[in-house]
Amino acid sequence: MKLFTILKLTTLLVVLSFSFSSLAFSSNGHFLALNYHDIIDEEDVVAPFDRMEVNKHFLEDQFIWLKKNGYNVISVQAVLDAAEGNSNLPDKAILLTFDDGYLSFYTKVYPLLKKYHYPATVALVGRWMDGQVTADDPGKPLMNWAQVREVSQSGLVEIASHTYDLHNGIVGNPQGNTQAATVTRLYDDPMLVYETEEQYRVRIRTEMFKSADFIFQHAGIHPRVMVWPYGEYNEISIAAAREAGMVMTMGLVDGSNTLANLSAVRRMIIVDDPGIKKFAEIMTSLRVEQTLRVAHLDLDYLYDKDPEQTEKNISSVVQRIKDMHINTVYLQAYADPDGDGNAEALYFPNRHMPVRQDLFNRVAWQLKKRAAVHIYAWLPMLAYQNDDIDKSWYVQEWREGKAQESSHIYKRLSPFNSQAREFVADIYEDLGKYCNFDGILFHDDGILSDYEDVSPAALAYGKEVWGLSSDFNKLHATSQSRLEWAKHKTELMGQFTDELTNRVRFNRPAIQTARNFYTLPLLEPYSEEWFAQSFKSFLAHYDYVAIEAMPFMEEAKNPNQWLADLVKAAAKEPEGLNKTVFELQSVNWKTQHKIPSNVFIEQLNLLKKLGVKHIGYYPDNVYENQPPLEDLKQHFSLSNLQ
Repeated sequence: MKLFTILKLTTLLVVLSFSFSSLAFSSNGHFLALNYHDIIDEEDVVAPFDRMEVNKHFLEDQFIWLKKNGYNVISVQAVLDAAEGNSNLPDKAILLTFDDGYLSFYTKVYPLLKKYHYPATVALVGRWMDGQVTADDPGKPLMNWAQVREVSQSGLVEIASHTYDLHNGIVGNPQGNTQAATVTRLYDDPMLVYETEEQYRVRIRTEMFKSADFIFQHAGIHPRVMVWPYGEYNEISIAAAREAGMVMTMGLVDGSNTLANLSAVRRMIIVDDPGIKKFAEIMTSLRVEQTLRVAHLDLDYLYDKDPEQTEKNISSVVQRIKDMHINTVYLQAYADPDGDGNAEALYFPNRHMPVRQDLFNRVAWQLKKRAAVHIYAWLPMLAYQNDDIDKSWYVQEWREGKAQESSHIYKRLSPFNSQAREFVADIYEDLGKYCNFDGILFHDDGILSDYEDVSPAALAYGKEVWGLSSDFNKLHATSQSRLEWAKHKTELMGQFTDELTNRVRFNRPAIQTARNFYTLPLLEPYSEEWFAQSFKSFLAHYDYVAIEAMPFMEEAKNPNQWLADLVKAAAKEPEGLNKTVFELQSVNWKTQHKIPSNVFIEQLNLLKKLGVKHIGYYPDNVYENQPPLEDLKQHFSLSNLQ
């Protein structure tokens, strides 16, 4: 298996760990899709082990298990008929798919399909079928066109496109990392520029039509299904595939499907040649969400004016994260050299803010490939400082009897200002366009005090949309009026982050979300009026709530009791512990001292004892080995879960 394929598989397996766990199979249009690659004889297994190869005998065992356990293997046609309302899917419906068009599909899979009367889909890579070698060529024998036509004419096999020439990596950043061609904006190294949006769209559209026409020319059929290489796709590629006649596309994310999501069918990739016991476990659990262990990294720590030193720093932190055996990193995507929490520049190309260095995609990719972790891009919701930003766009507070510039350390754009919202949304869209990552962590700048926002746009919105007074004194008159105002602001910011998420998902559909959360609104819910934050609201809007479980920052008199109270409060909500990441602190910012190792370990073990599922810490400091790596390997690593 070529290097890019190996690296990309690592990403896929990480993504699969953070996917859907609901097992819902009924005649109401639900179905599963399984994905296989090469099928081999047991005696053909040779080192190095190919994780995507499955033993022929194990495959037949899996086919038998499906039949014995009441699964109904269905065809693509059955799904399309059901989607059009012409029929219903059977209970426990399942699609079988095989990628890359290997000869083993004809010699080993096809006989089993005929034996068990199972339909299946096989996806062909045009350039490989054309005999052209690419950087990601598997070096394995493929079916010939006569065999393709034979299996197609059997009535059991759907021929799908796996693109003509997108099953490879292209250069996706100035550092030369190769990333999935379908979703990556090509970086032209000699010209030091990325392809334009128009060039990208033309490239993808041309590819879709070329792949469809190529299959028609050789097999006499127009493919109806596009299977995305490495499971990578976006809204642009889906639209282009549909235009080329491929009404169903398939990715690589675990979970069940409904007839409403045929534009991007989820498929469970079968890897590591599972025996029947493991296969049964996969089928019955759908690989439920894993426990998260999160290291929170400042990219400002890694950046250096000397590019060679920057690369050394990246290499050191990647090795450190790899040695931890964790699965998630919250990675700073904005530059904040003075440490005030405001974005003064960004670490990725964008249309509005200065770029300190085009570095985020490089570090994220290295961490994903070498340390096999899930990357969340950590980015402010509102706190952007730029001399070119109109001052009227910012949050205003009521002070000294009038509305004026907010005195808060976070210089936030107003979520009530439509131009400011679009400014931020553009930044998030550009993040998704130019960077490869798995999630978003919304910064803790998303707050509005009980004196904010009193900008003209905010007061007008409150009056017109919420029916509130535009007079600050009336808004602030009683605890009840302040809380009512705060609840509206809480929901508004949740809706704003939903909008930002959708702008990212246009290019990165599978991303998940987390948002930093202060502890006081959880411990004292009435304090929502001071923050415009609500634990219940956060649980509704995000996949995870990243709560700042930092007792020394909060000057708790009894840190352990404070943590216990925090966990107890979160557990009161039905999904409280399942969706909350408790982030410990590794530095006491009040004293500027490191948290002693024994104290950090005690707090970590306390959280685990209290039933906390997801734990993180901030910050990680590779230069000072803080927290100590040996402590993390012993107490924080996923390999040592208790």
